[in-house]
Amino acid sequence: MLEEKPMFTFLLWLLLLFLCWPLALLALVLYPLVWLLLLPFRLLGVAVEGVLKLVYEIIVLPVTVFRKMTSRAAH
Repeated sequence: MLEEKPMFTFLLWLLLLFLCWPLALLALVLYPLVWLLLLPFRLLGVAVEGVLKLVYEIIVLPVTVFRKMTSRAAH
């Protein structure tokens, strides 16, 4: 997937418009619709990532507490 570089994307779209204008106009019309259709999957991805981070932190918590306790005891 292309990184978000607006100028590069715009130039690519202009090239497509010059070479094949019906396809470029179709892409221009369909892009917002595809973005809207994929939005729930992005939100689901954010939620799943948050839950997995929470589970990881809960699993790692005893090790973190033990390290803090041992570092304080060493001083």
